[in-house]
Amino acid sequence: MTPTTMPTSRMWRNYALGWLAYMLLLAVVLRLADPSTQAYNWRGLVPMLWIVPQALVLALHWPLSGWMERRQVPFKVRCLIHGVGAPAYATLSYGLPGLVYGWTQPLSFYVWPVLYSMMGYGVIATTFHMVRANAARRRQEVATQQAHALLVASELNALRSKLNPHFLFNTLHSIIALTRKNPNAAETALFQFSDMLRYVLDTEKTGSDHVTLNDELRFVRDYLELESLRLGTRLKVDWDLDDAASSHVLPALSLQPLVENSIKHAFNPHSRPGRLLIRTRLDPRTGTLVLSVGDDGPGADLGRVRASNGLGLRTVERRLQLEYGTADALAIETSPGAGFVVTMAIPLAANDKEFS
Repeated sequence: MTPTTMPTSRMWRNYALGWLAYMLLLAVVLRLADPSTQAYNWRGLVPMLWIVPQALVLALHWPLSGWMERRQVPFKVRCLIHGVGAPAYATLSYGLPGLVYGWTQPLSFYVWPVLYSMMGYGVIATTFHMVRANAARRRQEVATQQAHALLVASELNALRSKLNPHFLFNTLHSIIALTRKNPNAAETALFQFSDMLRYVLDTEKTGSDHVTLNDELRFVRDYLELESLRLGTRLKVDWDLDDAASSHVLPALSLQPLVENSIKHAFNPHSRPGRLLIRTRLDPRTGTLVLSVGDDGPGADLGRVRASNGLGLRTVERRLQLEYGTADALAIETSPGAGFVVTMAIPLAANDKEFS
């Protein structure tokens, strides 16, 4: 069923009910016009049957308005067509019965009925044009929404296509660096990397860009185990996880880039040990799943972070903006010497509905 089927059927129902109500009103007026008689003058209703063919003729405005819409008839031409049609219809409405039954009244008697019929013609014509215009507007709105959805989906796919090679390149670079220092650990890292690659490929294969938080955390743990082979005891990780949040969903590869960002900027440039804190919790007050990744590294100037061309954080932030329409998708807390914390909040209702 198309979006315009129901409004059109409703229009025809209302059209028929309107004419029936009009005939009922005339019947009541006829009764009130002669209150002296006890019995109702049923024979006086016979001329009202002429309303039925009038209603059928005026219903032809629907295909006529459709033809005008398809041919994109200019407004001036439409006015000209109806300017000719209205007096022609009104004249025939009262001229045809006069020819059949004879003229029982002076010609001046029919002036007001003719003008009244022209007004009825205009009301019906305008109504049908408005119904079609409203249906066209609704179709345009649906088309606009679909186009916007396709645009968002295309941009999301493009962002994911950027993020996956970014992850693969950085991880392979870490394995290459490990190969020079510890070949045995590099071999273990390659097996670890194969499991991580399977996770990435599975999200591509299923066509779904959403995973449970539990799956994303498992992927992050695999990534941290691989990095620990390279960083050794320098990398310490603390987990503060809300078990109730594990079944909720989020875009795949949204938490791992935050962890990768901390490792890249907090641990790689320095030989001292560092600590990573990963937190997850449900916030019933805001109805969101809150994830944060923080480190005790050297931190950075927040303005410079926002102005940088780094791919990881910017890609995650843009994906969240497109998915959930949130302007401030990521909250970053950092300053020189004060570590680096990134927090993202994912709406629970919208995300779980999409994933179900």
